Amino acid sequence: MANKKKLSLKTSKKTLSSKATKPQKKLFNLFDFVAQKNGFLGIEEPYLNSPEDAKVVVVPFGLEKSVSYGGGTKNGPQAIIKASRQAELFDEEFWCEPFRQYGVATMKAPKIDYNSVAKSLDQLEAITKAVIDADKFPLILGGEHSITAGSIRPFVKKYPDLAILHFDAHADLRDGYDGEHFSHASALRRVMDHPISTLISCGIRNISASEIPFLENNSKRITIHFAKDKHEWDYKRIVAPLKGRNVFLTFDIDGFDSGIMQATGTPEPGGLLWYDAINIIKEASKICNFVGADVVELAPVKGLHSCDFLTAKLCYKILSFALAKPQKI
Repeated sequence: MANKKKLSLKTSKKTLSSKATKPQKKLFNLFDFVAQKNGFLGIEEPYLNSPEDAKVVVVPFGLEKSVSYGGGTKNGPQAIIKASRQAELFDEEFWCEPFRQYGVATMKAPKIDYNSVAKSLDQLEAITKAVIDADKFPLILGGEHSITAGSIRPFVKKYPDLAILHFDAHADLRDGYDGEHFSHASALRRVMDHPISTLISCGIRNISASEIPFLENNSKRITIHFAKDKHEWDYKRIVAPLKGRNVFLTFDIDGFDSGIMQATGTPEPGGLLWYDAINIIKEASKICNFVGADVVELAPVKGLHSCDFLTAKLCYKILSFALAKPQKI
């Protein structure tokens, strides 16, 4: 377990500091935030002068409304946050504790409007807009994948060149499912309702016949890298279309192989292993600008801590690739 109290590096005594802007102050007045030690990564030492200095805002949004098989995604955000407190903070790829370069503030989980999925997504849209208006990087923890249809809206308005990097077992291009227009099975279809020119999906191994016409009609916008071909993947080639772009990363953890990720509604065989995903994100970070991310569909299983921990570590790696620079050895 990582030692969060004892400082081990000279650089660890530094604190992030900046003069908070009005939008930043407004963000922290609009929403409740948990104490740093109770938030993502569970940092106990005072490394921030104030929460407003954090570049990252973690948004727990455990929406569970349209799941169609295994349940439990509503418990995903808190399981991720809890597991993150056990993560080792030093990263050998960066040769430092990357969180010190960006800082993390964790929002208190909002009371979700469950009157409809559409209303829930409107609520998340407003939260996400406030976060990016304050010039923060939102990391949104689901909940089911339907949340992406809400969180993506402020990004589309702010970044005309926005591209999507997507990890999943499923294409999620259905135009609704089980009578729900905003179903988790329609997450990327609802994203592509916007004028987004580039969607790169990795790890897909389930696509329905009803999704094929939309995929074929949008072949210039959507590229799927099927898991069956991963032994032939060239990571640099996969991410090449993202060069110079602002990118939103959406990661459904059922993209991982069911051998390492059982705690999800639809664990699927034949999926990604850890470095399959990490190497793609790493290569993308070298050529694009990540502006936000969500990690969804963890459905915690009592006693199965490995899946919670894997997801928490994935979140830390995403933030570090997006916002930190490696230090020289």
